[in-house]
Amino acid sequence: MEAPRDLTECEAWRKLTALPPVPALRALFEHDPDRSRRYVFAAGDLRVDLSKHLVDDQVWAVLVDLARQIGLEERRDRQLGGAIVNHTEGRAVAHTALRMPITSSLVIDGVDVIPQVHEVLDRMAEAARRVRDGDWRGRSGQRIRTVVNLGIGGSDLGPLMAYEALRPFVLPGLECRFVSNVDGADLAEALRGLDPAETLVVVSSKTFTTVETMTNARSARAWLIDTVGVDALGDHLVAVTTNTAAAVEFGVRADAVFGFWDWVGGRFSLDSAIGLTLMIAIGPESFSELLAGMHLMDTHFATAPLAQNVPVLMGLLGMWYADVLGAHSRAVVPYAHDLRRFPAFLQQLEMESNGKSVRLDGSPVSVPTSPIVWGEPGINGQHAFFQLLHQGTRLVPVDFIGFARSHHVISHGVDLEGHHDLLLANLLAQSAALAFGRTADEVAALGVGPDLVPHRTFPGNRPSTVILADDLNPSTLGQLVALYEHIVSVQGIVWGINSFDQWGVELGKELASSIMPALVDGIGLDALDPSTQQSIAWIQRTR
Repeated sequence: MEAPRDLTECEAWRKLTALPPVPALRALFEHDPDRSRRYVFAAGDLRVDLSKHLVDDQVWAVLVDLARQIGLEERRDRQLGGAIVNHTEGRAVAHTALRMPITSSLVIDGVDVIPQVHEVLDRMAEAARRVRDGDWRGRSGQRIRTVVNLGIGGSDLGPLMAYEALRPFVLPGLECRFVSNVDGADLAEALRGLDPAETLVVVSSKTFTTVETMTNARSARAWLIDTVGVDALGDHLVAVTTNTAAAVEFGVRADAVFGFWDWVGGRFSLDSAIGLTLMIAIGPESFSELLAGMHLMDTHFATAPLAQNVPVLMGLLGMWYADVLGAHSRAVVPYAHDLRRFPAFLQQLEMESNGKSVRLDGSPVSVPTSPIVWGEPGINGQHAFFQLLHQGTRLVPVDFIGFARSHHVISHGVDLEGHHDLLLANLLAQSAALAFGRTADEVAALGVGPDLVPHRTFPGNRPSTVILADDLNPSTLGQLVALYEHIVSVQGIVWGINSFDQWGVELGKELASSIMPALVDGIGLDALDPSTQQSIAWIQRTR
């Protein structure tokens, strides 16, 4: 395929790299009192403060001009319109169709896919209601009290993250557990204390051949059979897959198989049938609110002018830091315990998507691509890695995420309202401290001795985004997820790479299949590299 224009060949790129250094954040705010209002944007229900970034009006203007010269709007519209943009796999990229209203239309390969999407959603809703209402029972007649989700990658990270984030919306008395690691410890812990007669196992595998997931699935099936028997197996199994025949052969009833499409990438599949476990947990109505929140952000991305388009602006900022200012990583710090899995979710979303070194035509990229994404919940992170953020030698932009209100105000009779105020105060304080720091003169004015002044000086000028919403609910979570999905798309377009394949995960899986017989029986050992041979020899001796 002919690659789109390389960003380094654009006139805007030459302007961008020739700009004088941006003044420090202290100076920017002093000379532009209106900055704290002009650089705050609304995207759906999210308030996104970009004022503490190392940009001024001139940088913003050139960044937006660069997006236009790259053809960002045209390529965005092609993706949203169902065109084939995943060229290495010959697929459309249409996860936004999963949250489009039934009255919408999106044609892919000559077929309007929206009726298909809603047919699956309706079937999911029916199954979810049966489990939640107690109508879905095991062969022994007991209601389902635990759902065990077996998946890996996008079949695990998205549903698990959303389940943890939306715990206040989970039906009381219903628990969901998630298994992804082929390490038997993961499955053993998930099944600990469960009654198979009250358990529903959801096997999520697009092809129903994913080695890790199917290894766990076979063990979970044996665990079920030991208690409920083979004849009752179908009452305790559900499959999310495109391979219905394999699922039925495994023991899943045909009416308990839920499909999706090849234009849905795994890391973009939370809102597909992959979200079935989540829908069972929070209910079809709340799941619909999640979809509506995602669609709200989709609409903003599709229609907002570039200069007010939050996914576009955040995507361009990421490029600015990675390619011009030399930042190698970005921290994501949610000041919400329920969002504790959000950084891990974003690691796959961003690094599997944009961790590429070749452009669409196979030529090498001319600039660095995806930064390393990492993070932990706020407060915890402050006592772990914030030392590096504040006084370290590396530039690490930070995304802070917080909510004005908490659902955890009263718990077990304990008043927790003051906890949330302290949480928010720390979010705001950390963003301000990173931006403005504390000078040596200010430290000395506090009475600190000269020997300690250098140690207690904060350089500041460390950039951050502050994303706020009213509360963490299905809609705002959907908006957050879709926001970062579109940031991925923007950066992929700017870098001229394919954000929607993941060939980088294949080689290790392929080698594992050849190492397995050598590890177990010594077959093919001589064909392996010397280092691997020695490791296998040590393992065998140790066993």
